[in-house]
Amino acid sequence: MLTVAIVNWNTRDLLGRCLSSIFEADSRVDFEVMVVDNGSSDGSVEMIKAKFPQVRLVENEVNLGYCRASNQAMRGSRAKYLLLLNSDTEIFPGTLDSLVDFAEAHSEVGAVGPRLVNPDGTLQYSCRGFPSFGQAIMHAFIGPLFPDNPYTRAYKMVEWDHSSEREVDWISGAAMFLKREVAEQVGFFDEDYFMYVEDVDLCYRLWQAGWKVYYFPKARVMHHIAKSSRQSPGMILEHHRSLYHFYTKRYQNSYKRYLTFLVAVGLFVRASVVIVMSFLKGRRASR
Repeated sequence: MLTVAIVNWNTRDLLGRCLSSIFEADSRVDFEVMVVDNGSSDGSVEMIKAKFPQVRLVENEVNLGYCRASNQAMRGSRAKYLLLLNSDTEIFPGTLDSLVDFAEAHSEVGAVGPRLVNPDGTLQYSCRGFPSFGQAIMHAFIGPLFPDNPYTRAYKMVEWDHSSEREVDWISGAAMFLKREVAEQVGFFDEDYFMYVEDVDLCYRLWQAGWKVYYFPKARVMHHIAKSSRQSPGMILEHHRSLYHFYTKRYQNSYKRYLTFLVAVGLFVRASVVIVMSFLKGRRASR
């Protein structure tokens, strides 16, 4: 049994396409679909009830954030496996079957990430390594201005063609397949994150608990990247708050915990740069 869990907030049309792709995939595995709606005001709930009455729907009155809503779904499932999907994804035929088959054949695996592709079929870099302290600093501050720098390319594993399965440090939460008992063992998502970086954190805890994380390209998911969370100044700041939270957790028993103030200042500066760049990009696009 598999639970496909989707958190939604005001993405009615994309959610409809996501749900259609799941039910039209003709999968042989026994699955259910659960949508946790975070207080949408765009008619998402009404659309689900009218077009997809078979969906288990959880209606939150307010936006609880991605992590708390995802945990609602995971705690409400009694399935052996979980597939967490963003509402701006669409699955390809065979994806559910492939993920379950892979998990059944690999008892040591706690999480699996499918191959994510853009709407035009090009690859999204959806699995990455845990960066060293130095690599993280270089990626964080050079990346926004020069995204093709060697530190960012190494972090995103750009040199690898992503055509074969392999162990990786972490996989994107846009499409994350989990063994439910394993997710429960490590405590699901850390709800101190509202959204962003929770996927890195969960995979980090899986590795600490002795479970492996795999990238599995035979399973494919199309992702309309960044459509389910607009990059407003507030969301950019939230992303950087999440980065800070992960840093403090990862290095709480290291001498690097004494650098938290400098890291906080650096992340604030980086967030400011990203906000300005996003504003300028929006102005150019509107001309």
